[in-house]
This record gives sequence, structure tokens and C-alpha cells, in this order.
Amino acid sequence: MENRYSSWGHHATTRVAPLNPVQIPFVIGGLIAAVVLLICIVRTANWTQGVLFIIGLALGATLLHARFGFTSAFRRLMSVGNVQGLQAHMLMLAVSSTLFAIILSTGFSFTGLKPAGYVSPVGISVVFGAFLFGIGMQLGGGCASGTLYSVGGGSSSMILTLLAFIGGSVLGAYHFKFWMQDTPSFPPISLAESTSLGYFGAWLVQIIAFACIYWITIKIAKKKNPPAMKPLPTMFGWKKILRGSWPLYTAAIILALLNALTLTIRGNPWGITSAFALWGGKFLLSMGLDVSSWSYFSGANGAALSHTVLADSTSVMNFGIILGAFVSAASQGTFKPGRIRPGVALASIIGGLMMGYGSRLAFGCNIGAYFGGIASFSLHGWVWMIMAMLGTSCALFIRPLFGLSNPKPNDSVC
Repeated sequence: MENRYSSWGHHATTRVAPLNPVQIPFVIGGLIAAVVLLICIVRTANWTQGVLFIIGLALGATLLHARFGFTSAFRRLMSVGNVQGLQAHMLMLAVSSTLFAIILSTGFSFTGLKPAGYVSPVGISVVFGAFLFGIGMQLGGGCASGTLYSVGGGSSSMILTLLAFIGGSVLGAYHFKFWMQDTPSFPPISLAESTSLGYFGAWLVQIIAFACIYWITIKIAKKKNPPAMKPLPTMFGWKKILRGSWPLYTAAIILALLNALTLTIRGNPWGITSAFALWGGKFLLSMGLDVSSWSYFSGANGAALSHTVLADSTSVMNFGIILGAFVSAASQGTFKPGRIRPGVALASIIGGLMMGYGSRLAFGCNIGAYFGGIASFSLHGWVWMIMAMLGTSCALFIRPLFGLSNPKPNDSVC
């Protein structure tokens, strides 16, 4: 039987549709907004924040051009056995683990800040939080990064997801003390620093793990012969870079490089959801609620409450992702917000709340915990991956209740 998909990082082997005309006013408006915001960030904070904003723009453009998904990758895998997304994840994690091992072991930094990975405790909070996040991202229509670039790309329903995501993050911050102090957990476990492996040994173990997972995905694809990912509109030649779709493997490598660059500039890997808790916390603070007394808003999190969000590196990167995706979508002619069906609206709100709450419990989302955690050789990143997949499996039975469809084996594309 002919294999219906390619495992070389492309979305499909079938002919793709042409792009819509470029939306010039949106492109110009997005570029002007990016420049103005960059100037404000530099003047309010410093050039380090400005560079992180530019990295955010690049992240948003990359995610949009490749439609690089975590939610869809897990859903396709668990529903019909399509492994294209997970294969791209393995490449991304292999490249980032290699770069992180070099950076973390040598202490390399462009700004003088000592780089430190995301290594968090492994306990009930991670297990439950990641499982909750896995369900939430399938209902909300996207993960943390997917929510941001989809909002920038013109998805109306994802605005509801983002607002609910912020609300769930605040609720998780409110309950943070309970989950951290009253539920059992192991201390943070780094394969590189908590064992005798060292960074080279930990890197080798993870590379072998990525290779094994990749090999398993090949076997799954041969057995199930799943439908291919839906082909994206594209162009050819040099225009493809600015307006066309990018291969998943290309995007995987770019995302890994940008994450490593983030680590060398701000001292921590790429993250998203801590900014949501901050935004929600500042809103409640402005309404007269003293959130600074919460356990979550102590230390650095508490200090951020008293400063502008432009001084928060995660926030400025999030702004960059939204704007980068917006300009890219307008360049492709795909920025077209539409009406939201009631079922989708309800699912978006519930999913956003679950993701926000789950990300606080699990020390991050698909970026901070899964991508950043595994790249940092943290055991909690691997636990997050497993539990989010289990949550995805559960969500496949819930999605139809809201009128959301799942890929089927006899589909031509998924």
C-alpha cells in the first residue's frame, strides 16, 4: 500500500493550493507596530529586552509559516497514528539538547547572566497539571505557543482561549501553595547534574531516546498508514521564505536555535505562561486585590508585579510572537478573523482555563515544561510529555461534545 505521507518534514506530498494576495495594509500596520513597540521596550527597559522581542517576532513567524503545532501533533498521533508532528519534535529536541548541553556546561552567555535550564520537581502537581493541560489544549484549539500565534494569525476563537488561559493561570497561582506544599513530589531531577552522567552522558542518553522514539514512529506509520497532514498554501522560489509555508523540519531547527539563543541572552530558556499569570495578577492588583500576598507572587514573580510588563522578558517575547505571526499571516493573505460557533467558544474557554491552571501546576506548558524542560535534561519534561499525551487521548472523547472533530483513519488528510 502506498504511504500517504512523507516523513521528511513536509506537510504532505500532494499539490498545495496557491496563497491569497498579500494584505498590504495589515503588513505595513504590523511592521509599524513592531518598530514602535521595540522602541518603547528599549527606552523603558534595555536592549536585552529589545533583542528578546525580536526573537519573539522570529518565533511567531516560524510557528505561523510552518503551522508548527504541539496540540495537533499529539492529536494526530493519538487519533490516527500520524507521526509527522512528533518526528519534527524529536528533531527540535535533539538540536536544542545539543545546544543546551554546550551552553549549560560551559556557562556561555551573551549578557553575562549565568544560563540555567528549566529543571523542576516531579510530583503530583506535574502529573495532574500536564494531564489537565493535555485535555485543555485539545479543547482550546491550541497549546501556549499555538494560542499566541493563532491569535496573531487571525483566529477569533483563540482570543477566548487566551483570555481564559490568563484566568486559569491566575487561579493556578492562587492555589500554587497547596500544590507545592501539600502534595508529594520528588526534588528537581536533572539527568546531567543530579546523576553521574554529566552533560555529555545526559546528552547521549537523550539523543538515543529521541532516535528510539523516531524509529518507533516510523514503525507506527508503516503499520497504520495514516492520512497525511493537510498541505499548506505555498509559493516557490525566494517568495516562499516570506510568504510560503516552511517544512516542519526547517521550523524545528529554527525553533531550537532561537530557544538556545534565548538561553544565552536572558539566562533561561523560552517560556510563555508565566507572563499570563503576571498579566492576570496585575489586572487583579489594579482592581484592588492584593495578589502579592500569594505564595506564587513571591521573589521574582512578586517583583514583576511592581514593574511594567515591558520589563518582563517573557511578556515581550509573547508580544513578539503575536506580532510576528500577524505580519506573516498578512503576508500570506490569511489574516481573516471569522465568527465563532457557540460550541467552539465554550470549548475555547474551558480549554483555556484548564491550560492556564495546568501550566502553573506543571511548572510550564508545552514550551517551558516540554520543550524547555527536556532540552534542559529535566525529568519533569519527560513526565509532562507522557501525561499531556494521556490527556490528549482522553480529550478525543470529549471534543465531539463541543462539535469538534477528530482525524479519522479514512480521511484523505488530517
